[in-house]
Amino acid sequence: MTQTRAALRRPTVLTVLLAALLSVLLTPAPASAAPLREVTGAPASAASLHEVTGFGSNPGALRMYRYVPDGLPAGRPVVVALHGCTQNTAGYATGTGWTTLADRWGFSVVLPQQQSGNNPSQCFNWFQTADIQRGQGEAASLAQMVDRQLADVSGDASRVYVTGLSAGGGMTAVMMAAYPEKFAAGGVVAGLPYGCAQAAGSPYVCMYVGATQTPAQWGDRVRAARPGYTGPWPALTVLHGTADYTVKPANMTDLVEQWTDVHGADRTADVADTVAGYPHQVFRGPGGNAVVETYGLTGMGHGQPVDPGSGDGQCGTAGAYFLDVNLCAAYRLGKAWELD
Repeated sequence: MTQTRAALRRPTVLTVLLAALLSVLLTPAPASAAPLREVTGAPASAASLHEVTGFGSNPGALRMYRYVPDGLPAGRPVVVALHGCTQNTAGYATGTGWTTLADRWGFSVVLPQQQSGNNPSQCFNWFQTADIQRGQGEAASLAQMVDRQLADVSGDASRVYVTGLSAGGGMTAVMMAAYPEKFAAGGVVAGLPYGCAQAAGSPYVCMYVGATQTPAQWGDRVRAARPGYTGPWPALTVLHGTADYTVKPANMTDLVEQWTDVHGADRTADVADTVAGYPHQVFRGPGGNAVVETYGLTGMGHGQPVDPGSGDGQCGTAGAYFLDVNLCAAYRLGKAWELD
Protein backbone atom coordinates (compact mmCIF):
# COMPACT_ATOMS: atom_id res chain seq x y z
CA MET A 1 0.00 0.00 0.00
CA THR A 2 2.78 2.41 0.91
CA GLN A 3 4.56 1.95 -2.39
CA THR A 4 1.31 2.57 -4.26
CA ARG A 5 0.74 5.79 -2.34
CA ALA A 6 4.28 6.87 -3.04
CA ALA A 7 3.84 6.23 -6.74
CA LEU A 8 0.80 8.49 -6.76
CA ARG A 9 2.75 11.29 -5.08
CA ARG A 10 4.94 12.10 -8.05
CA PRO A 11 7.67 14.65 -7.30
CA THR A 12 7.14 18.17 -8.60
CA VAL A 13 9.79 19.86 -10.74
CA LEU A 14 10.86 21.84 -7.66
CA THR A 15 11.23 18.65 -5.64
CA VAL A 16 13.35 17.02 -8.34
CA LEU A 17 15.61 20.06 -8.72
CA LEU A 18 16.14 20.42 -4.99
CA ALA A 19 16.79 16.71 -4.60
CA ALA A 20 19.34 16.75 -7.40
CA LEU A 21 21.21 19.60 -5.73
CA LEU A 22 21.16 17.97 -2.32
CA SER A 23 22.27 14.63 -3.73
CA VAL A 24 25.50 16.34 -4.80
CA LEU A 25 25.94 18.02 -1.42
CA LEU A 26 25.02 15.02 0.72
CA THR A 27 26.33 11.53 0.06
CA PRO A 28 24.68 8.56 1.75
CA ALA A 29 25.70 7.92 5.33
CA PRO A 30 26.96 4.43 6.19
CA ALA A 31 24.09 2.13 7.02
CA SER A 32 23.98 0.00 10.14
CA ALA A 33 23.82 -3.74 9.91
CA ALA A 34 20.93 -3.77 12.38
CA PRO A 35 18.14 -6.08 11.20
CA LEU A 36 14.84 -4.65 10.02
CA ARG A 37 11.58 -6.50 10.58
CA GLU A 38 7.98 -5.63 9.84
CA VAL A 39 5.62 -5.25 12.79
CA THR A 40 1.89 -5.23 12.16
CA GLY A 41 0.52 -6.03 15.60
CA ALA A 42 2.18 -6.17 19.02
CA PRO A 43 5.18 -4.01 19.92
CA ALA A 44 8.65 -5.25 19.10
CA SER A 45 10.34 -7.33 21.77
CA ALA A 46 13.91 -7.45 20.43
CA ALA A 47 16.21 -4.45 20.68
CA SER A 48 16.70 -3.81 16.99
CA LEU A 49 15.02 -1.69 14.36
CA HIS A 50 11.61 -2.93 13.30
CA GLU A 51 9.25 -1.63 10.64
CA VAL A 52 5.68 -0.85 11.68
CA THR A 53 2.91 -0.94 9.09
CA GLY A 54 -0.72 0.07 9.32
CA PHE A 55 -0.03 3.04 11.57
CA GLY A 56 -2.73 5.19 9.97
CA SER A 57 -3.92 6.53 6.62
CA ASN A 58 -0.35 7.70 5.96
CA PRO A 59 -1.13 10.50 3.50
CA GLY A 60 2.56 11.32 3.18
CA ALA A 61 3.49 7.78 2.10
CA LEU A 62 6.31 7.45 4.62
CA ARG A 63 7.62 4.30 6.29
CA MET A 64 7.78 3.89 10.06
CA TYR A 65 10.58 2.16 11.96
CA ARG A 66 11.11 2.05 15.68
CA TYR A 67 13.62 1.02 18.32
CA VAL A 68 12.33 -0.25 21.67
CA PRO A 69 14.90 -1.34 24.28
CA ASP A 70 14.37 -4.77 25.80
CA GLY A 71 12.13 -4.66 28.85
CA LEU A 72 11.14 -1.02 28.42
CA PRO A 73 8.46 -0.26 31.02
CA ALA A 74 5.29 1.70 30.34
CA GLY A 75 5.25 5.45 30.81
CA ARG A 76 8.61 6.15 29.19
CA PRO A 77 9.43 9.03 26.78
CA VAL A 78 9.37 8.78 22.98
CA VAL A 79 11.87 10.45 20.63
CA VAL A 80 11.10 10.92 16.92
CA ALA A 81 14.37 11.13 14.95
CA LEU A 82 14.31 12.32 11.32
CA HIS A 83 17.20 11.51 8.98
CA GLY A 84 18.77 13.89 6.47
CA CYS A 85 18.78 13.72 2.67
CA THR A 86 20.15 10.48 1.14
CA GLN A 87 20.27 8.88 4.60
CA ASN A 88 18.30 5.95 5.97
CA THR A 89 16.88 5.06 9.36
CA ALA A 90 19.45 2.36 10.16
CA GLY A 91 22.46 4.58 9.52
CA TYR A 92 20.87 7.54 11.26
CA ALA A 93 19.86 5.52 14.32
CA THR A 94 23.41 4.39 15.05
CA GLY A 95 25.30 7.36 13.62
CA THR A 96 23.51 9.86 15.85
CA GLY A 97 23.73 7.69 18.97
CA TRP A 98 19.99 7.78 19.64
CA THR A 99 19.60 4.01 19.97
CA THR A 100 22.59 3.82 22.32
CA LEU A 101 21.03 6.47 24.54
CA ALA A 102 17.66 4.71 24.37
CA ASP A 103 19.26 1.63 25.88
CA ARG A 104 21.18 3.66 28.44
CA TRP A 105 18.35 5.89 29.63
CA GLY A 106 15.21 3.92 28.80
CA PHE A 107 13.05 5.46 26.08
CA SER A 108 11.81 4.39 22.65
CA VAL A 109 12.73 5.92 19.29
CA VAL A 110 10.54 6.38 16.20
CA LEU A 111 12.61 6.58 13.01
CA PRO A 112 10.56 7.64 9.99
CA GLN A 113 11.92 6.75 6.54
CA GLN A 114 11.38 8.92 3.48
CA GLN A 115 10.78 7.16 0.15
CA SER A 116 12.26 7.99 -3.23
CA GLY A 117 8.73 8.13 -4.66
CA ASN A 118 8.18 11.25 -2.55
CA ASN A 119 11.61 12.76 -3.02
CA PRO A 120 14.36 11.35 -5.28
CA SER A 121 17.08 12.02 -2.68
CA GLN A 122 14.91 10.88 0.22
CA CYS A 123 14.74 14.35 1.75
CA PHE A 124 11.73 15.04 3.93
CA ASN A 125 9.75 17.69 2.05
CA TRP A 126 10.13 20.58 4.51
CA PHE A 127 9.69 23.05 1.62
CA GLN A 128 6.46 21.64 0.11
CA THR A 129 3.31 23.41 1.30
CA ALA A 130 1.28 20.20 0.96
CA ASP A 131 3.61 18.36 3.36
CA ILE A 132 4.00 20.94 6.12
CA GLN A 133 0.39 21.66 7.02
CA ARG A 134 -1.56 20.07 9.81
CA GLY A 135 -3.76 17.17 8.73
CA GLN A 136 -2.10 16.39 5.43
CA GLY A 137 0.98 15.03 3.70
CA GLU A 138 4.14 14.04 5.50
CA ALA A 139 3.30 16.05 8.62
CA ALA A 140 0.12 14.03 9.14
CA SER A 141 1.97 10.75 8.58
CA LEU A 142 4.51 11.67 11.25
CA ALA A 143 1.74 12.59 13.68
CA GLN A 144 0.12 9.21 13.07
CA MET A 145 3.42 7.48 13.87
CA VAL A 146 3.53 9.25 17.22
CA ASP A 147 0.00 8.12 18.06
CA ARG A 148 0.79 4.51 17.10
CA GLN A 149 4.00 4.45 19.13
CA LEU A 150 2.37 5.84 22.25
CA ALA A 151 -0.39 3.25 22.00
CA ASP A 152 1.93 0.31 21.37
CA VAL A 153 4.49 1.01 24.10
CA SER A 154 2.18 2.83 26.54
CA GLY A 155 4.48 5.81 26.27
CA ASP A 156 4.21 9.07 28.17
CA ALA A 157 2.27 11.42 25.88
CA SER A 158 3.59 14.42 27.80
CA ARG A 159 7.20 13.46 27.02
CA VAL A 160 7.38 13.14 23.24
CA TYR A 161 10.28 14.86 21.48
CA VAL A 162 11.24 15.39 17.85
CA THR A 163 14.62 16.02 16.26
CA GLY A 164 16.27 15.80 12.87
CA LEU A 165 19.25 16.68 10.71
CA SER A 166 19.15 19.07 7.74
CA ALA A 167 15.90 18.28 5.86
CA GLY A 168 14.94 16.27 8.94
CA GLY A 169 15.65 19.40 10.97
CA GLY A 170 13.35 21.34 8.69
CA MET A 171 10.62 18.76 9.31
CA THR A 172 11.28 18.96 13.04
CA ALA A 173 10.28 22.63 12.92
CA VAL A 174 7.24 21.62 10.86
CA MET A 175 6.05 19.17 13.51
CA MET A 176 6.63 21.65 16.33
CA ALA A 177 4.51 24.19 14.48
CA ALA A 178 1.75 22.01 13.01
CA TYR A 179 1.37 19.63 15.98
CA PRO A 180 2.63 21.55 19.03
CA GLU A 181 0.35 19.66 21.41
CA LYS A 182 2.16 16.40 20.62
CA PHE A 183 5.72 17.52 21.45
CA ALA A 184 7.29 18.78 24.65
CA ALA A 185 10.39 19.96 22.79
CA GLY A 186 12.30 19.72 19.52
CA GLY A 187 15.91 19.67 18.42
CA VAL A 188 16.88 21.12 15.04
CA VAL A 189 20.34 20.14 13.79
CA ALA A 190 21.60 22.13 10.78
CA GLY A 191 17.98 22.81 9.85
CA LEU A 192 15.59 25.60 9.00
CA PRO A 193 12.69 27.56 10.54
CA TYR A 194 9.09 26.73 9.82
CA GLY A 195 7.81 28.26 6.57
CA CYS A 196 11.29 29.33 5.46
CA ALA A 197 10.92 28.27 1.83
CA GLN A 198 7.61 30.10 1.56
CA ALA A 199 9.02 33.21 3.27
CA ALA A 200 12.12 33.28 1.08
CA GLY A 201 10.25 32.39 -2.10
CA SER A 202 12.58 29.47 -2.73
CA PRO A 203 14.13 26.64 -0.72
CA TYR A 204 17.51 27.54 -2.24
CA VAL A 205 17.34 31.11 -0.94
CA CYS A 206 16.26 29.77 2.43
CA MET A 207 19.20 27.35 2.58
CA TYR A 208 21.95 29.59 1.24
CA VAL A 209 20.89 33.04 2.45
CA GLY A 210 17.90 32.85 4.79
CA ALA A 211 14.56 34.59 4.61
CA THR A 212 13.95 38.26 5.39
CA GLN A 213 11.35 38.22 8.16
CA THR A 214 10.89 40.07 11.42
CA PRO A 215 10.63 37.96 14.58
CA ALA A 216 6.88 38.67 14.65
CA GLN A 217 6.51 37.52 11.04
CA TRP A 218 8.42 34.34 11.83
CA GLY A 219 6.23 33.75 14.86
CA ASP A 220 3.06 34.41 12.85
CA ARG A 221 3.99 31.58 10.50
CA VAL A 222 4.07 29.16 13.41
CA ARG A 223 0.85 30.48 14.93
CA ALA A 224 -0.91 30.16 11.56
CA ALA A 225 0.07 26.49 11.39
CA ARG A 226 -2.11 25.72 14.43
CA PRO A 227 -4.88 28.34 14.46
CA GLY A 228 -6.35 29.07 17.87
CA TYR A 229 -3.70 27.15 19.79
CA THR A 230 -2.73 28.90 23.01
CA GLY A 231 0.05 26.61 24.19
CA PRO A 232 2.13 25.33 25.67
CA TRP A 233 4.49 25.46 22.73
CA PRO A 234 7.45 23.06 22.43
CA ALA A 235 10.84 24.27 23.60
CA LEU A 236 13.57 24.37 20.97
CA THR A 237 17.24 23.46 20.91
CA VAL A 238 19.32 24.28 17.80
CA LEU A 239 22.79 22.97 16.92
CA HIS A 240 24.46 24.40 13.83
CA GLY A 241 27.98 24.57 12.43
CA THR A 242 29.43 28.02 11.80
CA ALA A 243 31.11 26.72 8.62
CA ASP A 244 27.95 25.14 7.22
CA TYR A 245 27.66 26.16 3.56
CA THR A 246 24.73 23.85 2.76
CA VAL A 247 22.31 25.36 5.28
CA LYS A 248 23.72 28.73 6.28
CA PRO A 249 24.00 29.52 10.02
CA ALA A 250 21.61 32.45 9.45
CA ASN A 251 18.90 29.82 9.74
CA MET A 252 19.80 29.27 13.39
CA THR A 253 19.35 32.99 14.00
CA ASP A 254 15.99 32.82 12.25
CA LEU A 255 14.94 29.82 14.36
CA VAL A 256 15.81 31.77 17.51
CA GLU A 257 13.76 34.74 16.33
CA GLN A 258 10.84 32.53 15.37
CA TRP A 259 10.56 30.52 18.57
CA THR A 260 11.42 33.26 21.06
CA ASP A 261 8.58 35.23 19.50
CA VAL A 262 6.22 32.25 19.76
CA HIS A 263 7.12 31.85 23.43
CA GLY A 264 6.92 35.57 24.18
CA ALA A 265 10.61 35.74 25.09
CA ASP A 266 13.09 38.46 24.22
CA ARG A 267 16.17 37.82 22.11
CA THR A 268 18.72 38.60 24.80
CA ALA A 269 20.29 35.37 26.01
CA ASP A 270 19.81 34.69 29.71
CA VAL A 271 22.76 32.30 29.64
CA ALA A 272 25.82 32.77 27.43
CA ASP A 273 28.64 30.34 28.12
CA THR A 274 30.54 27.53 26.43
CA VAL A 275 29.96 23.78 26.32
CA ALA A 276 32.84 21.59 25.15
CA GLY A 277 34.45 24.85 24.01
CA TYR A 278 31.52 25.92 21.83
CA PRO A 279 29.30 29.00 22.29
CA HIS A 280 26.06 28.07 24.05
CA GLN A 281 23.06 30.28 24.78
CA VAL A 282 19.77 29.87 26.62
CA PHE A 283 16.73 32.11 26.21
CA ARG A 284 14.09 32.00 28.95
CA GLY A 285 10.40 32.67 28.59
CA PRO A 286 8.22 34.90 30.79
CA GLY A 287 7.89 32.08 33.31
CA GLY A 288 11.65 31.70 33.64
CA ASN A 289 11.87 28.35 31.87
CA ALA A 290 14.29 27.71 29.02
CA VAL A 291 12.36 28.00 25.74
CA VAL A 292 15.20 28.25 23.19
CA GLU A 293 18.75 26.93 23.46
CA THR A 294 21.54 27.13 20.88
CA TYR A 295 24.95 25.58 20.24
CA GLY A 296 27.13 27.28 17.63
CA LEU A 297 29.64 24.60 16.56
CA THR A 298 32.66 26.72 15.68
CA GLY A 299 34.26 25.63 12.41
CA MET A 300 31.89 22.70 11.86
CA GLY A 301 30.40 22.10 8.42
CA HIS A 302 27.09 20.51 7.51
CA GLY A 303 26.21 17.50 9.60
CA GLN A 304 25.27 15.97 12.95
CA PRO A 305 27.73 16.64 15.81
CA VAL A 306 28.91 13.42 17.46
CA ASP A 307 31.48 12.44 20.07
CA PRO A 308 32.27 8.73 19.67
CA GLY A 309 33.27 6.85 22.79
CA SER A 310 31.89 5.20 25.91
CA GLY A 311 32.49 8.04 28.36
CA ASP A 312 29.85 10.14 30.01
CA GLY A 313 28.51 12.58 27.46
CA GLN A 314 29.80 10.62 24.47
CA CYS A 315 27.66 9.06 21.76
CA GLY A 316 27.41 8.65 18.00
CA THR A 317 29.61 7.19 15.29
CA ALA A 318 31.77 9.33 12.99
CA GLY A 319 31.06 9.04 9.27
CA ALA A 320 29.64 10.92 6.33
CA TYR A 321 27.73 13.87 7.83
CA PHE A 322 28.25 12.53 11.36
CA LEU A 323 31.01 14.89 12.43
CA ASP A 324 33.29 14.13 15.37
CA VAL A 325 33.55 17.51 17.10
CA ASN A 326 33.77 16.30 20.70
CA LEU A 327 30.12 17.12 21.34
CA CYS A 328 27.26 14.68 20.77
CA ALA A 329 24.04 16.42 19.74
CA ALA A 330 21.84 13.53 20.86
CA TYR A 331 23.39 13.59 24.34
CA ARG A 332 22.94 17.36 24.71
CA LEU A 333 19.33 17.10 23.55
CA GLY A 334 18.64 14.17 25.85
CA LYS A 335 20.02 16.07 28.82
CA ALA A 336 17.92 19.14 27.96
CA TRP A 337 14.85 16.90 27.78
CA GLU A 338 15.78 15.12 31.03
CA LEU A 339 15.72 11.73 29.33
CA ASP A 340 18.46 10.57 31.69
